[in-house]
Amino acid sequence: MAYVRQVSPGHAELGRALVTGGVLSADWAGAFADVPRAAFLPELMWPWDMAAGRSVPVSRTGDPERWRAYADSDCPVVTQWDDGQHTGAEPGAVPTSSASMPSVVFRMLRDLDVRAGDRVLEIGTATGWNAALLDHRAGAGDGRVITMEVDEGVAERARASLEGFGSSARVVRGDGFEGWPEGAPYDRIIGTCGLRRFPWAWVEQCRPGGIIVAPWGTYFGNGDAVARLVVAADGRSASGRFTDPVEFMKLRGQRLPGVVHGEYVRGSVAEGWESSTGITEAEFLGEGFAPQRFVVGLRVRDCLQVGAEKRDGARPVWFYGLRDRSWACVLFRDGADARVWQYGPRRLWDEVEAAYRWWVARDRPGHERFGLTVTAEGERVWLDGAGESWGL
Repeated sequence: MAYVRQVSPGHAELGRALVTGGVLSADWAGAFADVPRAAFLPELMWPWDMAAGRSVPVSRTGDPERWRAYADSDCPVVTQWDDGQHTGAEPGAVPTSSASMPSVVFRMLRDLDVRAGDRVLEIGTATGWNAALLDHRAGAGDGRVITMEVDEGVAERARASLEGFGSSARVVRGDGFEGWPEGAPYDRIIGTCGLRRFPWAWVEQCRPGGIIVAPWGTYFGNGDAVARLVVAADGRSASGRFTDPVEFMKLRGQRLPGVVHGEYVRGSVAEGWESSTGITEAEFLGEGFAPQRFVVGLRVRDCLQVGAEKRDGARPVWFYGLRDRSWACVLFRDGADARVWQYGPRRLWDEVEAAYRWWVARDRPGHERFGLTVTAEGERVWLDGAGESWGL
């Protein structure tokens, strides 16, 4: 059954807001107008309620006006929990597929710089909305967009939505880390899942001068930054700066297994070496997508940060080594120096504090001053045009 487009005042209002905010560029305005997100969202969805600070269930049948309002808003929408094992209307434990915020979608599409006639590979189909936007821009009806999805159920639903909408984007099921060599070479490749290691296969499958856009980060935290890489003329590397900070669900093959606190701290923090630090909670954690946390992750390898809730003016932040059982805890307390405990072969807080002070000494650079270079041998991160660089 073909999708029948219905003009929505909310959709038009969202478009105006994205244009005013500098997110929706003129070359993507037509795709936004002709390909509404609502056409790809399921009957039951879980949008993020900004006021409540959590995902809430919304049914199109039960509350069509509320469903449409969320569909036409700039909020992320969870469409699957727990890799499809979840049942019921209430949110599950772990979100595993979603429709991203429209502002994030169009920032990444702006970075991708798709032209009419381009061949595009997308990794992470989800609802199919992004693939339909790409298909509209690259040349609707020409099958120039291939979108990969690892989850069979998600792939089938997206395929049905795209076909019903009349899009020629082709859905293939497989591990996106390996790309899709059958359709190569591509002019553009976009990943809509967070990476912790950049797939070399993507560089191999993108033509020289082609552009690859994907969220990338470290295991230090969930935050990512969008990497915009250009493939070198000889095809032996891809390099470029980070653009916007974001947070995406991670590529399934690169998810970090859960860290069990009791496997690290078997007694109390008193078993660790105790010290203090003059760095404050506000300085270290910042707000939102604070660049210092991203930078510490770049400098301190194989380490996970986990912050606890603040109670009675105190907030503990834990650090767990991912190569061994080293750990550290810093207890930030209002109006006093933070206490620190460390244990194991690595002095993790010493590494973290050194990385933070490295960031301060370089005038607190934001995400946009860093970049990434990918080769067959690995990855290098650099600051200010490779003035300083290091491998990961």
